[in-house]
Amino acid sequence: MDNNIRVLLAVGLSLVVLLLWNIIFPPPQPKQQPQQHITTNSSNTVATQQPTSTPAPSYTPSNLGQINNLFDPQKGKKITIETPLYQAILNTQGGVLEHFVLKKYRVSVEKNSPHIDLISPEALAKGPLGIIWNRIPTWYKFNWSYQGENKKLNPGESTSLTFKGEFEGITLLRTLTFFADTYQVKEELKILAPGNKDNEVSFVISTLPLTREENRYNPTQIVYLGTDGLSAETDKDDLEKGILTDNKVKWGAISNNYFLLALVPTSNNFVFKAKLEKNIYRLALSQIVNNNETTLNCIYYLGPKEEKQLALVPNNLSQAIHYGWFDFIAKPLIKVLNFFYTYTHNYGIAIILLTILIKLLFWPLSQKSYKSMNQMKKLQPLMAEIREKYKDDRQKMNEEMMRLYRTYKVNPAGGCMPMLIQIPVFFGLYQGLLGAIELRHAPFITHLPFTNLLWLADLSAKDPFYITPLIMGATMFIQQKMTPAPGDPTQAKVMLFMPILFTFLFLNFPSGLVIYWLVNNILSIAQQWWMLKKQA
Repeated sequence: MDNNIRVLLAVGLSLVVLLLWNIIFPPPQPKQQPQQHITTNSSNTVATQQPTSTPAPSYTPSNLGQINNLFDPQKGKKITIETPLYQAILNTQGGVLEHFVLKKYRVSVEKNSPHIDLISPEALAKGPLGIIWNRIPTWYKFNWSYQGENKKLNPGESTSLTFKGEFEGITLLRTLTFFADTYQVKEELKILAPGNKDNEVSFVISTLPLTREENRYNPTQIVYLGTDGLSAETDKDDLEKGILTDNKVKWGAISNNYFLLALVPTSNNFVFKAKLEKNIYRLALSQIVNNNETTLNCIYYLGPKEEKQLALVPNNLSQAIHYGWFDFIAKPLIKVLNFFYTYTHNYGIAIILLTILIKLLFWPLSQKSYKSMNQMKKLQPLMAEIREKYKDDRQKMNEEMMRLYRTYKVNPAGGCMPMLIQIPVFFGLYQGLLGAIELRHAPFITHLPFTNLLWLADLSAKDPFYITPLIMGATMFIQQKMTPAPGDPTQAKVMLFMPILFTFLFLNFPSGLVIYWLVNNILSIAQQWWMLKKQA
């Protein structure tokens, strides 16, 4: 086998392996740090409340996991905070968050689809935005009063709610501040605890999986930023055992590709804990306090992974936007994509413009590639003679091939370099299109022409009718036919099989990525045709 064929097959197989890796495994996550497992057994867990007239059972640390009917939303009053961005409903029984509805984001692209609610009824027993005191859910055991009222905020406004909890001489004073222009909620917690006993206090947030259906391309995960960088855990078995870190975590979050429920400490010495219990993701920031009077502060963020919004939150919460291995490529591409969108107001057109820009950047390399392939095509008769003459001496055949390349100044790998260079760009754009909140539900051609059928209404989802992947496969086939075939007929058939394989792989890719590859193929065909015509 001559060196040119070796290089072509190596490049092709490398690309296939990379593609298959991204298909078989979920999109790559930030590095995972060593963890310690939580040894406490569901000590913060309570079951979903059903109305009952039976008195609540007494609390002990050993039986809390088996206690039922702990949280009764009917016992507290509901307070609604409404802003241009969201609607939050809290219960005065401990300040537990019952709903957090995002006004700008819907569950699906279907007409009249409900807005996304980041807090589910099933998670209420785990006390989202609740406080845990010495493993006691305060929304269950403490007596609570409150100050505040329903409020609708206009842009630039803010408001605060105050919740006062008392239990056995301990007083907790919670002040939650809401802002009209951001998804963050700030908390100041004042603790009055007599004596010098060590007490553990925890801020808590919990929810169902953010992706309601199993989706390996958009998994719900626990993410946190520590001294060693960003870490993520998606494995349910590990999450059921629990995650426990040191006190140097800058923030922790429940996250998927598009949305985030984060706890950001603005006081020091918090320990980060996370666990998956009965399909409820729960995380906590805990600290030991032993003073008579202590004030702790934290920020909750419940909303989309929008760069501008996350940048408003301290402790580098913006690092929650991470596109995997090729993050350093994906982020600039998404910025350019957003730049084009400001003028086109259509992300499909913006992707096409981005494709043209990338093609222009790679134009000189592509020119060299096509020139090299055309030179190789002219050498095919001579190469065939060498193969026939030295068919029984592989080493001599390779030596003569290399002499032939040097004589005619042809680089057998020259036709492959543009593909190698574009692989990181391809994966960077793939991860960007898969994870960018801007592409979620972003339409290109909303309906199939002359019908009412939804088509490319969501560029982060696959083409429901597989039209674009099939056209993309056809363009790859045309490219293959325009490319000089390998001398070995068997190898030529293998290379012609590549468009079929790639079409299959692209069937479930985000339609935005398929559009990029399709337009890139069309531009490549036009460029190659122009080169052939120029040299004719």
